Amino acid sequence: MFDLLVNADGGLTTAGYAITIIAGVILFVLAIIFASKHSEKGKITTHQLVFCAMAMALAFITSYIKLYELPWGGSVTLCSMLFIVLVANWYGVGTGILVGLAYGILQFIQGPYVLSFFQVGCDYIFAFAALGIAGFFAKQNHGLLKGYIAAVFARGVFHTIGGYLYWMEYMPDNFPVALKSIYPIVYNYSYLVIEALITIIIISIPAVSKGLQQIKKLALK
Repeated sequence: MFDLLVNADGGLTTAGYAITIIAGVILFVLAIIFASKHSEKGKITTHQLVFCAMAMALAFITSYIKLYELPWGGSVTLCSMLFIVLVANWYGVGTGILVGLAYGILQFIQGPYVLSFFQVGCDYIFAFAALGIAGFFAKQNHGLLKGYIAAVFARGVFHTIGGYLYWMEYMPDNFPVALKSIYPIVYNYSYLVIEALITIIIISIPAVSKGLQQIKKLALK
């Protein structure tokens, strides 16, 4: 089964791409179903579909705007994580996780590299699904900010697990022995924290903060 989906170079075969795309569509549909629970009508609406699709599209587009890219994966993008966090803030944890899963699959299609299914899970599926935990903070004061910080931290946890299990061999040869044990933590949080700081500064601007509040009201109509 593994050979059917993954080629010798660690990329996806045609069957692998097909199955991945189908899985992404299914997850996105499930996300809309979860979002419908926040509707007064209790059913899926075009309104919710548009907002979820728009957020995921913006996340995907901004993921290509890379301010800095590390050699073994990971980059500082233009607030791409924020858009998945917004979905969780609007429609709750369940929807945020499912949209994060679908977005993770898009990221995987964008540049797949497979060492094992668990590595794919750590680097693409679980890491981006973790952004959905931002929904836990949605009803708190400064909920978007708190949720964003928690989501970034959670994403980093899964990337770090993958780093310990699969990417330690790419550690620089001249890396100090005393720091080898924390290399995956330093590597993964280096770009996540930088992007988080940029995003936090942007969403803390009064005009931006007010605009995001208005967008949330529109999303929940």
